[in-house]
Amino acid sequence: MFTSNNACFVPTSLWLTGIPGLESLHIWLSIPIAFMYLVAVVGNVTILAVVKMERSLHQPMYFFLCMLAVIDLVLSTSTMPKLLTIFWFGAHNIGLDACLTQMFFVHCFATVESGIFLAMAFDRYVAICEPLHHTSILNHAVVSHLGLAALLRGILYIGPLPMLIRLRLHRYRTQIIGHSYCEHMAIVSMACGDTRINNLYGMGIGFLVLILDSLGITASYVVIFRAVVGLTTPEARLKTLGTCGSHVCAILIFYIPIAVSSLTHRFGHHVPPHIHILLANFYLLIPPILNPVVYAVRTKQIRKRLLHILKVGVQPT
Repeated sequence: MFTSNNACFVPTSLWLTGIPGLESLHIWLSIPIAFMYLVAVVGNVTILAVVKMERSLHQPMYFFLCMLAVIDLVLSTSTMPKLLTIFWFGAHNIGLDACLTQMFFVHCFATVESGIFLAMAFDRYVAICEPLHHTSILNHAVVSHLGLAALLRGILYIGPLPMLIRLRLHRYRTQIIGHSYCEHMAIVSMACGDTRINNLYGMGIGFLVLILDSLGITASYVVIFRAVVGLTTPEARLKTLGTCGSHVCAILIFYIPIAVSSLTHRFGHHVPPHIHILLANFYLLIPPILNPVVYAVRTKQIRKRLLHILKVGVQPT
């Protein structure tokens, strides 16, 4: 019904399989995924509310944290509700334009998030290496412009992906996407005709973002580490490094699932398809869940405000 072995055709809609090979477990899988999605939404909305209410948190690092929270909400909400409708109601169909829109949001905001981590590394560099000029260098306008630049970069880099598919790839061998959401390579692999440009652009942008942002973040922390080593006492070194702990944890939480998912996809040819898909979904769920937890645990002001909201009796500073 959904495939054609000898001919290509122009589809009006596509078919998301969910988790291939685990169709009989979709209902059971929906329970932890729905719970994780709920935790991600509540956690990130809580971070946004706490930063808004607590004036002492109106600083560059926490404004960037709010940007991360919004991005994580977009990433998880652009994929998880559709996945849950597949699990619960068998709603596998998705229109081609809706699929390309979902693909754009996933890849665009993943790129934006990487850019925000780069901006946060610059913030930590200024805070530690130029502490007297931190507020003047990273004022509200500069923070807003850095966030806007990350968003525009994501749009400019990822915008051509759906356009190239729409303009170049009109006919497909099948309607079935062996994935739980509309991922670029999954769509391109179904197309008839020459897909080299689509493949090269997709891989090129991925490597460009990953390499440039990783180099920028690494350079910032090399300079930070050199500045910390130059401090006179171990206490001062630990205190200074402690201000970077949350950011380093968030970076690892973001990049490790990407690296594992990408390496498994590229080189894990003997890894079952459902492992690939589960890793891809965890990549969209783990950072939105853990980022609020990391910052709530490691940031005194956020922790105090949360305790106050929960009526534990701790007064906000």
